[in-house]
Amino acid sequence: MALDIDGTLVDSESRIPPGTVEVLDLVRAAGHKVVLATGRSLAGLLPIALRLGLTDGLAVCSNGSVTVRLDRSAPSGYDIIAARTFNPGAVIGRAVDLIPGLRIAVEEVGWGWRTSTPFEPRELNGQQKLASLDDLTAQSATRVVLSGPGIRRYAGVLAETGAVVVPMGSDWADVTALDVNKAAALDGVREHLHIPSEHTLAVGDGVNDLDMLAWAGRSIAMGHAPAIVRSAADETTGSITEAGVLPVLRSIVPVVDGSLSSLARQIVVAEQTALGPVALRVWHGTGPDLSRCEVWTLQSGQWVRHAPIPSGARTTMRAIESATLEAGLSFPRGDEGRRRAQWRSVAPGNGPAGFALPVTNLQPTPWSTDRGKTT
Repeated sequence: MALDIDGTLVDSESRIPPGTVEVLDLVRAAGHKVVLATGRSLAGLLPIALRLGLTDGLAVCSNGSVTVRLDRSAPSGYDIIAARTFNPGAVIGRAVDLIPGLRIAVEEVGWGWRTSTPFEPRELNGQQKLASLDDLTAQSATRVVLSGPGIRRYAGVLAETGAVVVPMGSDWADVTALDVNKAAALDGVREHLHIPSEHTLAVGDGVNDLDMLAWAGRSIAMGHAPAIVRSAADETTGSITEAGVLPVLRSIVPVVDGSLSSLARQIVVAEQTALGPVALRVWHGTGPDLSRCEVWTLQSGQWVRHAPIPSGARTTMRAIESATLEAGLSFPRGDEGRRRAQWRSVAPGNGPAGFALPVTNLQPTPWSTDRGKTT
């Protein structure tokens, strides 16, 4: 599930619609892979990913120029998987000749931008440092921003220099390497995750999402998107002010009892969408709380990871047991005394030791597993 950020998950004031994080947690608990795909630089993606609770998994930024693996254990919170660069000298030189008063920004991945003149903080994510024209054109770049009066009408001329030029407004254009866009980067992610093309879904609202919407097996445009974007998508949902992404997210998870706790809801969704017997697996961190909680399923005689339980992190094994019972599931217990849950040790291998608890649903589920495999 590829999700644009600005205009899809956050509004112009960087506000996330209420309920978004909770539903994203359910989507992940259903086993779907959520991949942020944004025009933002990496420095702009990271704080939003943190607010959304997406601190692990793959993400695409800078309009497809940069693919990262989000990783809470990494010193910076991420590892760069791919950075697609180009020589910006030709396109910058042509733009300088064409557009008086041109402003230029060249991305510094993970930090911010080198700029010809200062930009407003709301215009660029991350830090800025002034640089000469020679410095701006001397090194390869992942993404360049060109801002000047009427630059949209020069997009075709600038693209003749051998770059992808995407007008994001009448006076703003994003520039990346030839053949770089969100769709190309996402297809690499899809192949890495072994997901069939027909099991892909994308939601966006901008012209830089057109390739992504064409790539997806199911494409949805936000209600406020330009007509060219809405016409390119299979469906149109509500606008960002209407939290239009929420019904899309809800459409790929089972309907569960809203009175349950967040932890219990996620366990229910994971159990209902797994394609075989399930077990909860937990790992401790450096303190008494759990570092992560997941649902695993038995497939062809092998236990494989099905989905994370986001609300299980930073809680306890006892809380997991209580939420499992709240969800109407059962698990093996001891025969004597307080009949505690029978967790078993999981071989640590190259990682920390964990514990597993088989769970069983004695009630038939109305949820179709075919629907659960959408993405």
